[in-house]
Amino acid sequence: MSARKLWLVLLETALVTAVWPATAQAADKTEPAAESPPAKPRLFEVPLIDKSKAEDPFKNAPPPAAASPAAPPAPKAASAPPPAAAAKPAPRPVLKMPELSAAQELTRQQREMMLATSGPRKAAVRAKTEAEDKPKAEEKPKATYDFSHVHWGYSGPGAPENWGKMPGNEICGTGKRQSPIDIRNGIRVDLEPIKFDYRPTQFRITDNGHTVRVDVAEGNTITVMGRSWQLVQFHFHRPSEERVNGKSYEMSMHLVHRDYANNLAVIAVLMERGPEHPVIQTLWNNLPLDTGLSVEPPNVAIDLMKLLPERRDYYTYMGSLTTPPCTENVLWMVFKEPILVSPEQIGIFARLYPNNARPIQPAYDRLIKESR
Repeated sequence: MSARKLWLVLLETALVTAVWPATAQAADKTEPAAESPPAKPRLFEVPLIDKSKAEDPFKNAPPPAAASPAAPPAPKAASAPPPAAAAKPAPRPVLKMPELSAAQELTRQQREMMLATSGPRKAAVRAKTEAEDKPKAEEKPKATYDFSHVHWGYSGPGAPENWGKMPGNEICGTGKRQSPIDIRNGIRVDLEPIKFDYRPTQFRITDNGHTVRVDVAEGNTITVMGRSWQLVQFHFHRPSEERVNGKSYEMSMHLVHRDYANNLAVIAVLMERGPEHPVIQTLWNNLPLDTGLSVEPPNVAIDLMKLLPERRDYYTYMGSLTTPPCTENVLWMVFKEPILVSPEQIGIFARLYPNNARPIQPAYDRLIKESR
C-alpha cells in the first residue's frame, strides 16, 4: 500500500471516530429511551476534531487513483450535521485523578487480580527456640508423692483417698467389693436369725491412734449360715460408716468375728442419741490416757449382749474391712435398729476422734438382702 493511500485510511478512521459520538447522541434523541440501553459514563471526554482545520498533505498534488474505492463512506458522514453545527450536549462532569476512587483507577484485570489475591495472610512460621527444638524424651517426668513411708489415717497424706497408693493396700483403690456402702434397694427375704453365744467377759481397751478398740476373751461366738464365728474385738467410728438409704448415724460399733478358716464376719451396730448406755460408760471409764496405751481392768467385766439392739433384723452383703489393708470377701451384717447412747458419751469419743469414718464406697450392683 502506498503512503498516500495509508494516510487517507488513517484520516477516514479519525473522521469516523470524531463524528460517531454526535451521531449516537442524535440517535438517542430520536429513539425512545426504553429501547436503547443507557450510555455508560466515560472517565473523560473524547475531544471533537474540527475537520476544517485538518491539514491535507496532498493539497499540492493530485489525489491517488486508488483512493476512489474509499469514497462510499463519505455520504454516511454527510448525513450527520457537521460537528460545529450540532448542538453540544451539557458537558459531563470529569473527575480529576486525585478525586477518582481506588476502584476507578484500577483496570478490570487489576481489580480481578486484587480480588483473587485478597484474604487473610498465612501466619509466618516462627522459628523454634533451642529449648523447643530438644526432643521430648529429654523432658523429666513430674515428681510423684512417695507414699511408701506414709501411715494411713483419716486426714493429710494418709487420708482414705490415698490408701490405695500405699504399698500393700492397693486393693483399697482397685477393689470392687469395698466397704462401707450406702445400703439401699435390698431384697426383702426371710434371713436366718443370728444366734449369739455372748457372755460377760473381761476386756482390754486400747487407743490405737485410729479408734478405741476393745479385745475380749475367747468363748464369745455367733452362728450364722451354718458356721460358727468367734468374736475377736470390737471398735467404734464417728460418724457411722454405714448409711441406710442415705441416712448417717451419730456413731457405729463394729464387732469383728473370725471362723476356723480365717474368714471374717462383721456385725455393725448403729448408735443414736438417747439415754446413757451402761456398757459404753464402763468402757469410757477405763479409757487409756494416751495413744498406744492399753488398759485391762482386773475386776471389771462387760455384758456383750447389752451392746445389741432388742430387735435383731439386719441387712447383709459381701464387702471388705473399712481400714487398710481393706481385705475383701467379708460378710457384713448391719442391724436395722440402733442402740442409744447419751450426748456426753458421744462427746467423749468425739474429743478423741472427731472423724474416723471411711467415705462411702461404690456398691457396683452388689446383692443386698434384708430381713422382712
